[in-house]
Amino acid sequence: MNTALLDRAFGFLDQAYAELEMMDALIQRKEQVEEQIRLTGTWELTSEELTHGARMAWRNSNRCIGRLYWKTLKVIDARSVEEPDDIFNALQHHIDFAYNGGDIRSVITVFRQRRPEEKEGPRIVNHQLVRFAGYRNADGSITGDSAETLVTEHCMKLGWKGEGKRFDLLPHVIRWPGTADKLRMPVMPDGMRVPIRHPEFAWFEELGLQWYAVPIISDMMLEIGGVEFTAAPFNGWYMGTEIGSRNFSDTDRYNMLPEIARRLGLDTRSYHSLWQDRAMLELNRAVLYSYEKAGVTISNHHDASEQFVHFEHQEEKHGRQATADWVWITPPMSASSTPVYHRLYDNTMKGPNFFYQDPCLGKLRFDITPGCPFHAASLTAAKQKG
Repeated sequence: MNTALLDRAFGFLDQAYAELEMMDALIQRKEQVEEQIRLTGTWELTSEELTHGARMAWRNSNRCIGRLYWKTLKVIDARSVEEPDDIFNALQHHIDFAYNGGDIRSVITVFRQRRPEEKEGPRIVNHQLVRFAGYRNADGSITGDSAETLVTEHCMKLGWKGEGKRFDLLPHVIRWPGTADKLRMPVMPDGMRVPIRHPEFAWFEELGLQWYAVPIISDMMLEIGGVEFTAAPFNGWYMGTEIGSRNFSDTDRYNMLPEIARRLGLDTRSYHSLWQDRAMLELNRAVLYSYEKAGVTISNHHDASEQFVHFEHQEEKHGRQATADWVWITPPMSASSTPVYHRLYDNTMKGPNFFYQDPCLGKLRFDITPGCPFHAASLTAAKQKG
């Protein structure tokens, strides 16, 4: 009997059944789960347990600022899906359903769990279901998104050929146990590409920037009661600074601040001019303006921060403490003007939750190591200790 797994399963069931007001059924359900673990080495969640467990995982995600709406998460149970075409169709359905014509819906699609005999369960190689390619040039520069060079090269080895442009949509790549990697091109619904324009500066369109409407994280593991769902893409919606201050501004991504500063006529010779800050502000204004004009859900960092504080108060009313990673919760722009900057948070990890996994390609990022409390290895260590 795997007692560590049984303890995690019972811990989840105790909390979930109390929250769902199903305590009358708890004892019988525990007996069923204990028998499953004794016979098979694992256990299977009911649809209701899966739905509430996935919502709890979002509620417990210390690095997410948008948890106020955790109860609205739509859970798509795809655990019976095994054929490659059906898997790709499920990923496409997730994109279509989440995008919803711009009125973004929070969704998670859960594929089957990792089995006891498997070292690694089903995986989606892509970091997100919608992402732009990154091509390495002969001179060492990158055309497109430099964060996606490994996936781009892997897709090319599998036979995909992109156009070599800055915003080429990448294929989906799946890696199911016992099979070779397979890929298929997704279809972006009409309007899901958002062209970036500025409310005042007409020249902004000349930059040719665009981004996609919804971020669907696809390489993390959902863990509920000791059961590991290694392929479970999920999404909320964008906060503007994720695009404006990070994807477009980071020097190792699209690095747009120098060009925007040049067009604004700013002095880039000294940081004293605050040219980066001024360029970033206008870039973020453009992102918010463009998404609003396109009718696509997006939040700004001030509203999102206030909503997170409201989430904290809601959790307190239910006798729970809202844990958070301050570094991730604090917006990457105008941080001290938001309420979360001035608050202290407990970064303790609670289950159910989402965990980083070793990437299918390349190496771990410096801030996501096996010792990280949000890495799957930390969960394995906890099980072994238990």
